[in-house]
Amino acid sequence: MPVPASSPVRPPVKQPPAAERVYTHIKEAVLDRRYEGGTLLTEGDLADAVGVSRTPVREALLRLEVEGLIKLYPKKGALVLAVSAQEIADVVETRLLVEEFAVRKAVPASAKLIARLEELLEEQRQMSLAGDLAAVSVKDRCFHAEIVRHAGNEILSRLYDQLRDRQLRMGVAVMEAHPGRIADNIAEHSELLEAIRAGDADGAAQVVRRHVSRVKVLVRGEDR
Repeated sequence: MPVPASSPVRPPVKQPPAAERVYTHIKEAVLDRRYEGGTLLTEGDLADAVGVSRTPVREALLRLEVEGLIKLYPKKGALVLAVSAQEIADVVETRLLVEEFAVRKAVPASAKLIARLEELLEEQRQMSLAGDLAAVSVKDRCFHAEIVRHAGNEILSRLYDQLRDRQLRMGVAVMEAHPGRIADNIAEHSELLEAIRAGDADGAAQVVRRHVSRVKVLVRGEDR
């Protein structure tokens, strides 16, 4: 009687280090606004939430303070920093400088870029139907980052990547405060894609300026 072959034993999935798990937990919660600006986080609560000791929590909090997402207060905890008006203005100004230049450089666009933008736009539509604001914000940001990447300037692309966290946090804030903005974003992305597809660099740059400039107005609650 043949002996059945034993199934291969899969090695256990190795978890990331404890400090990395805490860092990811806090950062994701701050970016998608489960931990809003002004929230005081304590080491004990965070340790319980992630299932670790307090030592890796301290490591993660120090790292997040360097990134400007929280402010540590000894013996009290960590305060999630709200997005300031100056930060909003700085991000929008930097995005305009990078994105207007990048979209002009990316036109005429390759078939690969057009196909990727179409894919991201459709994914954004699907995420909006599911009501997943954090995912919509990620897809929104990826759409713009793809154009920047195809401009062919690695230094510029790395600079743009440094804005990622702030963009995601502001994106969720805008969509929570202005639900109708989701459909507007998708429509403006469609308009931008059509200008790129048509090889209209000036038109694409104008769409970018109008689209990105709206962020400052909406996040600051100045929309009327």
